[in-house]
Amino acid sequence: MTDTNADDVSILIVDDELSVRDALQQWFRKDGFQAHTAADAVEALRKLSERTWGVILLDIKMPGIDGIELQRRIRKVDPNAVVIIITAYASVDTAVEAMKNGAFDYVTKPIDPDELSRLVRRALEHRHLRVENVRLRDHIAHMATGDAELIGDSPQMKEVVQQIETVAATDVTVLILGESGTGKELVARMIHTRSRRRHLPMVAVNCGALTESLLESELFGHEKGAFTGAMYRHKGKLEMAHGGTLFLDEIATIAPKTQVDLLRVLDTKQFTRLGGNQVIAVDFRVMCATNRNLAQLVKEGTFREDLYYRLAVFEIRVPPLRERRSDIPNLARHFVKKYASQLKKNVEGFSDEAMSLMMKYEWRGNVRELENAVERAVVVCKLTTIDARDLPLQMANARHNAEGDSLAAVEKAHILHVLESSQWNITRSARVLGIDRVTLYNKIKKYGLRT
Repeated sequence: MTDTNADDVSILIVDDELSVRDALQQWFRKDGFQAHTAADAVEALRKLSERTWGVILLDIKMPGIDGIELQRRIRKVDPNAVVIIITAYASVDTAVEAMKNGAFDYVTKPIDPDELSRLVRRALEHRHLRVENVRLRDHIAHMATGDAELIGDSPQMKEVVQQIETVAATDVTVLILGESGTGKELVARMIHTRSRRRHLPMVAVNCGALTESLLESELFGHEKGAFTGAMYRHKGKLEMAHGGTLFLDEIATIAPKTQVDLLRVLDTKQFTRLGGNQVIAVDFRVMCATNRNLAQLVKEGTFREDLYYRLAVFEIRVPPLRERRSDIPNLARHFVKKYASQLKKNVEGFSDEAMSLMMKYEWRGNVRELENAVERAVVVCKLTTIDARDLPLQMANARHNAEGDSLAAVEKAHILHVLESSQWNITRSARVLGIDRVTLYNKIKKYGLRT
């Protein structure tokens, strides 16, 4: 065989009969395969733990752990394992059970070696396609998420990333809290791309952008003629998210009736399209986001308490940018690189005054506002370095109205903040500030900064 790796041509023959093991091993080795044997389930599992196998030929009737149970255990060790069942006891029930457990095919003794060789080759092609499919889906997922990673070394963001890693491996409902522009949908996408559902879509719905009737149709879909203008059957987001993740942004805005309908879907995993009577079963993970205090809305009676507890199984709070100012330089440099590349401009960084101004600014629009500000600055910048005059007008006004603070005072406060954030690690602080160590030492001396 050609164009295959070692695992592609490897066969593990598991049979308690020595004569069968030896005969099959000799046959397949003559046919160009790397054939190995195991006399029982214990030996087979040991060899499976040592390496992967292209195909596993597995006898049903063995003492101790039989072939059906061994097949289940193999699937846990190697989900991509391709198993062909061999048995002298031909029965439909056994065949069905083996196939349900994921067997590639089923043959009976006495075995026709030529037929088995052809079957093994088909099984190897099947495994190759399966592995390539997984690689392709991983590649597509990576392309879809792009640079979908949170940027920041602040303690607040490290905690958020830790929470993401903790909850991603589970299938629980996640409620993401934070002000507008903090990156709540990005957090949801990071959870999704790390979850077992990552190969299926994350379907996002902005609940705040739709009226009650439109949101209902968007979520549940509708049948032709369900209402005036419904000319065709429309598949809703609930259906589209099957197997993947449903992300409901601005969940606090949904109307009371939609809250009831959504709760029913979460409880039963079933729904019907508008104007239809067919019950549709769905399986998806739910993540929601809001910039409002849902617990307070529950107290006020505008959000259902039972739905709140159903959604808030695991809460993640994304901090506003003003609470993690030490992340601003890294974020700003990331956006400069992004937009300089997109706009094909030779812009590399920021002047000290521009960075000081960004560190001082409140960023009420959070990371989204920062990104927009940097994009605009890259557009208008005429040099390789963005200066304060390239930043948006409202930031320039903030500079002039900064309660009498001089530029030196702003720089001093900024440097001290960075030093304290890094526990006075000079190398790291210099990198964050975008200056060399000697320059940082000179500024520390100039401003009389001390730990």
